[in-house]
Amino acid sequence: MTKFLLAVHVLAAILAVGPVAVAASMFPAAARRIPDRGTTHRGTAEQDAQTGGVAALRVLHRICRVYAVAGLAVPVFGFATASSLGVLRDAWVIASILLTAAAAAILALAVLPRQDAVLAGLAAGDSTPADGGGVARLAMLTGVFNLLWAAVTVLMIVRPGSTTGV
Repeated sequence: MTKFLLAVHVLAAILAVGPVAVAASMFPAAARRIPDRGTTHRGTAEQDAQTGGVAALRVLHRICRVYAVAGLAVPVFGFATASSLGVLRDAWVIASILLTAAAAAILALAVLPRQDAVLAGLAAGDSTPADGGGVARLAMLTGVFNLLWAAVTVLMIVRPGSTTGV
């Protein structure tokens, strides 16, 4: 049963967290590429780029939201696996839990709301989403989110002090 739980935990991490990490990383760059709405003489190419860019942002945001919910399976199966292995109180597991909670908080409380704000600004007719440094801050927060997941992944592989043999 432990190997099954571990396999589901790893698959959930790859299939749920991976898309969020990629889509969230792509969002700021895609937002920066949207042409300025304030341009008075825009040709069809600029209008098409604007429309396509906003549509791409909506898709990336939807991927982040949907897979963030699916990503809840990762800690659920992680707890089940750790409990099955009897390592729930090991330092590397506790550190992983704390880093996962921090990553989830950054995603839910900062990244997704800032993506919403960028999309709302574009829908309201704001110039470019890159104004005011909001997109730069979003890129930074996304980078921190990804670094936290990288640290969790390293802890899951290295498992300092672990003698489980799995």
